[in-house]
Amino acid sequence: MSAGWFRRRFLPGEPLPAPRPPGPRASPVPYQRPRFLRGSGSSSGAADASRRPDSRPVRSPARGRALPWNAGYAEAADDFSASGLSMQRNLNSMRIKPPVGSCASGDDEVIGRELEASGQVGGCTALVAVSLQGKLYVANAGDSRAILVRRDEIRPLSSEFTPETERQRIQQLAFVYPELLAGEFTRLEFPRRLKGDDLGQKVLFRDHHMRGWSYKRVDKSDLKYPLIHGQGRQARLLGTLAVSRGLGDHQLRVLDTNIQLKPFLLSVPQVTVLDVDQLELQEDDVVVMATDGLWDVLSNEQVAWLVRSFLPGNQEDPYRFLKLAQMLIHSTQGKDDSLTGEGQVSYDDVSVFVIPLHSQGQDSSGC
Repeated sequence: MSAGWFRRRFLPGEPLPAPRPPGPRASPVPYQRPRFLRGSGSSSGAADASRRPDSRPVRSPARGRALPWNAGYAEAADDFSASGLSMQRNLNSMRIKPPVGSCASGDDEVIGRELEASGQVGGCTALVAVSLQGKLYVANAGDSRAILVRRDEIRPLSSEFTPETERQRIQQLAFVYPELLAGEFTRLEFPRRLKGDDLGQKVLFRDHHMRGWSYKRVDKSDLKYPLIHGQGRQARLLGTLAVSRGLGDHQLRVLDTNIQLKPFLLSVPQVTVLDVDQLELQEDDVVVMATDGLWDVLSNEQVAWLVRSFLPGNQEDPYRFLKLAQMLIHSTQGKDDSLTGEGQVSYDDVSVFVIPLHSQGQDSSGC
């Protein structure tokens, strides 16, 4: 990276360009709450909810608005009602309506044209489950996650797509089309951020064709900001995005540059097929689908433990899957009375589906 860009991006006190005023045109797809959540209540709330995850209201469908398969849904977000919501909320409402047996409509290019026509910007990830002829198809583009929880099994139904998990694909794209980096980034990955003192030294590095590490001598081009920087949840693409697949973000650029991120983002999902007809389903077998706000603080094993601890003792409760979805979110709010007892806190928005599979044979749906 150039020194000027790095100072503007990461060091305080540097002047930043004035923010652009919002476009005057209205969105062709105005935001509205999903139908099954309209009029829903919340389990808690506070005026400073945006600053305190433990006080954010947890919203769910009203008791009279049952979802197909008696699925449970709950969400906690910083703002449910602001008119200037981002495209992520727009697409979230499209994604979960109708739940379980939903089908994607349109494509990423259509989304891009609508955003451009309305003067809006934004993007989101997508996680979709479709039940069709005895099989459950789970499609994921982003960092949300779905798992199957049974009495003696935890089965992942999706994989997260982040700059770290798709490093080789992203680096190869920069190798084939180096102009995408505009001379400001290096596509090579190093274990740490290199400094001027490293010039001429031998350091570990990885390129697009390498699974492991090798050595090279540092030259001046290696001192540029890396295409992918950070590890785990802190990994960022071009210092900006934490995901490598999703919808939208056609206008997203690296701060204070004209470098676009969209060429590196895929909207193609990974599809996992679960042959439900081959499973001997029990009443407590469920699929848990949730955004990264849940998985940031709870592992697959912790979620499965919560499912197995709650459902067997509440089999007569018609709202048990709804209550389980709410309980999973409460377990991310750092409360002392959470069943995990570890006080984890998620500062991200959280959406959770709990989908029982036992009734699948009697109520298959498709699209």
